[in-house]
Order: sequence, then C-alpha cells, then structure tokens
Amino acid sequence: MTTDDRPEAAAATPLFVLATIVLVAMLIGGNFTALKFALDHAGPFLIAALRTVIGGTFLVVLGLARGERLPRERSLLLRIFVVSFSITTVSSALLVFGVDKVPAGFASLMSSTMPLFTACLSLVLLGTRLRPVAVFGLVIGFGGTAVLASPALDGDARLVGAVSLLFSAIAWAFGTVFMKWKDFSDVSPIMLVGVQLWMSAVVLLPFALVVEGVDDVDWSLGLLVPLLYAAIPANAVTFALLATVVRRATPTQAAATAYLIPLFGVFFGWLIRDELLGRVELVGGVLVVVGVCIVVTAANRGGPVRRRGAAARDDVVTRPAAR
Repeated sequence: MTTDDRPEAAAATPLFVLATIVLVAMLIGGNFTALKFALDHAGPFLIAALRTVIGGTFLVVLGLARGERLPRERSLLLRIFVVSFSITTVSSALLVFGVDKVPAGFASLMSSTMPLFTACLSLVLLGTRLRPVAVFGLVIGFGGTAVLASPALDGDARLVGAVSLLFSAIAWAFGTVFMKWKDFSDVSPIMLVGVQLWMSAVVLLPFALVVEGVDDVDWSLGLLVPLLYAAIPANAVTFALLATVVRRATPTQAAATAYLIPLFGVFFGWLIRDELLGRVELVGGVLVVVGVCIVVTAANRGGPVRRRGAAARDDVVTRPAAR
C-alpha cells in the first residue's frame, strides 16, 4: 500500500491544517525552553546529534510496530537524505547552536522567517507564488512575530547566533519545499522522518564528538529530561506532523507553523520560568494567529497562483505524484 492509499493522503481541510500547525508550534515553542536547560549541561552539536539518535530510533521502532518497512529504493533514499541533510542535520544543528548564542525571543523571531524563504524557494523550484491575500497574511504574521519577540531584543544579540539561525531557517525552508517538489508517496511520514533522523545522526554524532567531545558533559537529569523532550515531542513528533502537513497543503502553508512558535515560546517561558506576558506579547500573539489563519484559509480556498507555463509543475504543488 502506498501513502496515497491511506487517509493521510486525502485532501486537507482548513481546520485540520490549522490544528496541526498549532500543535506543531506548541511542541516546538516549548523546545526553546528545553534546549536552554539542556545547553547548561552539554554542547549544542552533541545535543543536536543526540536528538536525532533518540528521535530517529523512536520513530523507526514505531513504524516497524505499525507494520511499515524501511525504505530500500536507492532513489528514494537519496531524496530522503536531501531532506535529512537540510532539515534534521543542517537546520537542527544551526538552530541549537544559535539558541546557545542569543536570547530565546530573538531565536524565535529568526526561526519565524522560514516561511518567507519558503515562498521564494517555491517560486524558483515549483513555479508558484502566493495569492495577494496570502501575502497579506504573511506580512501580518511576520509583523506580529516581530512585535512578539521585540522585548527580547533589548540586549545585544550575538552576530554569530543570528547568522546561524538565519541559515537554519533557509535550510528548513528548502527541505520543506523539496518534500513537496519530489515524490515521497512510497514511505509514510513516520518512517520518512525516522530514517532521515538516523541519516542525520550518522553525520552529526561524529562531528559533535570531534568538535566538542564528551569530557565536559554533565550526564544528569538536568540534561536527560530536556533532551528527551527535545528529541521526541519537539523533534520526532513535530517533523512527522510537518511531513504530513506538507503532503496535504502548500509549502508556505506548512511553513506558516513558524509564526506561532514565538507565541508558545513566550507562553512556556511564563509557565515554566515565571516570565510575565505583557501587552506587547499579547498584541504580537494575536497578530501572529491572525496571519496564520489568513495564510491557511487563502491557500485552501484557491490553491497557489500559477506562473505561465508552469501547469505541469503546479500539479506537484497540489498533490504528490502517485506511483
């Protein structure tokens, strides 16, 4: 049975897309706080590597328990590696590295630029562009994200961390578009993400051991608890959900998840670290939610706008090719 034969290949409803976006953003929003705790006990690249080992193993075991098979086709494995290298290797490593260098609010803002890069890459690789109303939603969402994260920008953000987070967003955007551009219909989202996390582990773990080593690692619950959260709910589960959303929606729709991340990042900061939500955060959060709703509903009503001569490629945007 191919993925197209399953319910997850059905056309997405606006409510389903919106609910999935909120759930993913909630899990990733808590990830910033978890990573801050973990970074007190280990280096950023080792944390990124351990996330892929734990998260990948979790998803592959889950997939095998569901009766799914590991992908074996060479061309499919190559496509999975491209996604793995862009999202769960480069983007994840740069994300953890950046979070270690700058305030969490600034990191959230930089991560939220991913949909902008997604729109640009969709134009280049898929021949599509957003409808005017969706562009308006992106502007509102980005503006809301800036307002939401602005209180955290009072201090001096380190340039290295900012650049790292910027390239992390670009890598994440490319992987998101690539998953829509190429055919992944022969593998389920669970097995797809599990294998790509294993591929990332093969790259990240040796790199972390050479660059950082383990001599200064504090193997206490202070590391293990946030690491487990960062590896499974905030990594394995969210990437699996994102893989599902990308198949059901346009790339920029799926990428709009990033706009809600700062909202939940601030919320969990208040819940766990007693950080108060001020008027600025509330106003920014409302703008972010409104922007995401506009992007999701606009894309589902009319689909992407096509460029001349791009009809054949737009079919790839609306649904993955079946085998």
